[in-house]
Amino acid sequence: MTGQHISINTADGAFSAYRAVPASGKGAGVLVLQEVFGVNQGMRQICDGLAEAGFVALCPDLFWRAEPGLELDDHVDADLKRAFQLYGEFDLDTGMCDVAAALAHLRADKACTGKAGAMGYCLGGMLAYLTACRTNSDATVGYYGVGIETRLGEADALDRPLLLHIAGKDQFVPPQAQADIHTAFDDHPMIRLEGYPDEDHAFARPGGRHYSGNSADRANMLTLKFLHEILD
Repeated sequence: MTGQHISINTADGAFSAYRAVPASGKGAGVLVLQEVFGVNQGMRQICDGLAEAGFVALCPDLFWRAEPGLELDDHVDADLKRAFQLYGEFDLDTGMCDVAAALAHLRADKACTGKAGAMGYCLGGMLAYLTACRTNSDATVGYYGVGIETRLGEADALDRPLLLHIAGKDQFVPPQAQADIHTAFDDHPMIRLEGYPDEDHAFARPGGRHYSGNSADRANMLTLKFLHEILD
């Protein structure tokens, strides 16, 4: 299994994506939606891991309109500053057009069975939520998505399964935001919330400042089980 960068064509131009395929050469698709650090080594490793688990993984460069091919490191102060700048400038609705194009590309991939889901982290966690609400993603997972509480009404259109991992001490999703999410979604038939009360934002990123191995392992195990149950 070897990953590669490919190009996705849209009416607005072409953007790159990292693609990883299982050794079998065939599998359900999983769209991986980046953090604010671009399609960096961490995102590629997630795709490679999904391929090892039997999925065709695709991680599109969602910052291509501002700075194509960007790779940032959360341990470097200048990279953190740039990441937050890009996050502030990022238009969710335009970004969702790129997500939809990438999902359609993934479904049409010759290695994909035709079923396809999505998963995302941080900014990508928010985009995963919108992907579940706005696209035909068969199964979607969001890790500590930022800003979901501002668009709770989007879930009125949700008719396919969504799993959200919520960090209890997330510095970017305060207690009231989490309470609003629970009030809106605890009884939603398509949404499952998994909580990690003692964890901070990005607890599932290996090598990150708030990485927590046990919680990351639990979240990743639940994610794989969820995706396999629906997509296989």
